[in-house]
Amino acid sequence: MKFVKWGGAVLGLLALVAVGGVVYVKQHPLAIVKLINHWRDPIGPNHPVVWQQGPETPPAGKRPPNIVLILADDLGYNDITLNGGGVAGGVVPTPNINSIAADGIDLTQGYAGNATCAPSRAAIMTGRYATRFGFEFTPTHPVFEKMIGEFQYGSRKGLYFADREKDNIPVADMGIPRGEVTIGKLLQAQGYHTLMFGKWHLGEKPEMRPQAQGFDESLGFLLGASLYAPDGAPGIQQNKQDWDPIDKFLWAALPFAVSKDGGPRFTPDKYMTDYLGEQAADAIKANSNRPFFMYLAFNAPHTPLQATQEDYDALPMIKDHEMRVYAAMIRALDRNVGRVLQALKDQGLDDNTLVIFTSDDGGAHYIGLPDINKPYRGWKATFFEGGIHVPYFMKWPAALPKAAKYGLPVAHVDIFATAAGAAGATMPKDRVMDGVNLLPFLEGKQPGRPHETLFWRSGDYKVLLAGDWKLQVSERPKKNWLFNLKDDPTEKKNLADVDAAKVTELLGVLQGIDGQQHKPIWPALAEAPIAIDHPANSPDSPDDEYIYWAN
Repeated sequence: MKFVKWGGAVLGLLALVAVGGVVYVKQHPLAIVKLINHWRDPIGPNHPVVWQQGPETPPAGKRPPNIVLILADDLGYNDITLNGGGVAGGVVPTPNINSIAADGIDLTQGYAGNATCAPSRAAIMTGRYATRFGFEFTPTHPVFEKMIGEFQYGSRKGLYFADREKDNIPVADMGIPRGEVTIGKLLQAQGYHTLMFGKWHLGEKPEMRPQAQGFDESLGFLLGASLYAPDGAPGIQQNKQDWDPIDKFLWAALPFAVSKDGGPRFTPDKYMTDYLGEQAADAIKANSNRPFFMYLAFNAPHTPLQATQEDYDALPMIKDHEMRVYAAMIRALDRNVGRVLQALKDQGLDDNTLVIFTSDDGGAHYIGLPDINKPYRGWKATFFEGGIHVPYFMKWPAALPKAAKYGLPVAHVDIFATAAGAAGATMPKDRVMDGVNLLPFLEGKQPGRPHETLFWRSGDYKVLLAGDWKLQVSERPKKNWLFNLKDDPTEKKNLADVDAAKVTELLGVLQGIDGQQHKPIWPALAEAPIAIDHPANSPDSPDDEYIYWAN
C-alpha cells in the first residue's frame, strides 16, 4: 500500500478558512495550527531512507550487548493475551509481544513513569522522576488546553486557569532540559550507535531534539502523535469518536509525516506502524557489526483509530466496528514487534541483545472500550493501577533467565540504570537518580526490594507507593485513597477512613519526596475530570469516583 503527499487536505483547509472565517477558526482552531505548521515545515513526498552503515565485519573480542527499547503508546494492560484476556476477549493473539516475556522476564509489578505520554517518556530517557527537572505536564498547544478546559464531560466540566497563561512558554520549548543526561547520551559516550524511531514528544526546539539529546540517527515525529495514514485513505479502516474532544482535535491537527535526523518532513509510504517496524528492521541490519541502542517508540495504539484493511479483515469475529479497528491496531503493533525480533535473529544478534518492552502508560478512557486495563481500575490520566501498572518485559538470553516472573515493584526510571549496567557505563554522580539497575535483582544476585518507595505527581494529584501500601492524594476532589495492594491489588477497598495513622505516616513520606521535586517549567492550563470506573462514552453517575487530571 503506497501513500502520496496529502496536499488536498491543506487546500481544503484553506478553502474552509476562506469561506468559514471566524466560525471555522473558533470550531477548528487546531486545524489552523496544522495549517500554520504545514506552511512552516511542508510535508514532501516519500523518499528512501538511508541508514548509516556500520563496519563490514564484527569487532574482535567480547562485544557489549545491543539494547532495544520498544515502547507502545497507551497500550492497555489487558490488550495483550499474556495478561489474561487480550483485546476483544482474547481473539487478537499477541505472540510476538508475549515472546519477550516467554524468552525472558515478566516484570509483573511494572510501573510507568507517569500516567500520560510525555512525562513518562522523560522519566524513561533520564532515569529520574520527570518532576525532578520540571517536566511535569504533557507539552500541548494552549488552544488545545483551552478547549479541554471548557468541554463538558458528562455532568462535570473541565477547568481552565486563565491566570496561569502568564507563566506559559512556547510549545517548542516544552521538553527535557539540555543539562539532563539521556540514555542516548550515556550510551553514545560508551561507543554505542544510537537510533530513535517514532514518537519523541520531548521538545521541538533544536537543543531538545533527538540529535541534541544523544541520538546519532532518528526517524519519526517531534510532536506528540501522528496519523497512521491520511484521513480517508484507501485501504484504511478508521473510527472517529464524535463524543470525544481529544479525538476531534487529533483528526484536525495531526499530520501524516516523519522526519529523518531532523530534516524536512516527508510522507511515509505505508501505514505508520508498519513503516516504523520496517525501518527499524533495516537499521538493525545496517548496524549488525557494532553495538547499538535502539529506542523504538511506536505511536500505536494511541488514537486516532486507524487500521489497515488487511488487519481489519483478519478479525471478522469482532462485530463492533470501533473495537475491530482498535484490535486491528494491536495486531499491527504485535506484527512489527515480531519484525524487529526477527531482524535480530536474522543478524545473529538475538542472544546478546537486551530487549525491553513496555507502554508509556495505561489504556485511555477516551478510547471508549471498558476492559482494556482489566483487572485494574482507572485509565491513562489517573494514578490508579489502570493508568500506571503497565506491561513490562525484558529479555537478554545471554544473561537473564527464561520464562521467569519478577513480582516486586519496578518502574520506568529503572530502564536507564539497567541499560547502563548492561553496557558497562558509569551512572551520573552529580544528580539524584531515581532508577536502579535491575539486572542483579533479575539474575537473583541481589536480594531485597529495588525500591522502598515510588512517587508520582501531576499538579495537586500525588501518589506514593511504599511496600504494599499505596496512598493517592487529590485536591479535586479533595480526597485520599489508601490501598493495601497485597490484599487488594485492584484498589477496590479504600482504607483511608479506617486507618488514619497509616495515612499520616505515608503522607509524611510523600511530602518529603514531593519537597525534593522541581517547580514545573510550564503550567497546566487545564484540568479534565476522569471517571475511574467507566470509559468516557459511558453515562455519569452521582456516585462515580473521579479525579481531575492536570493537562
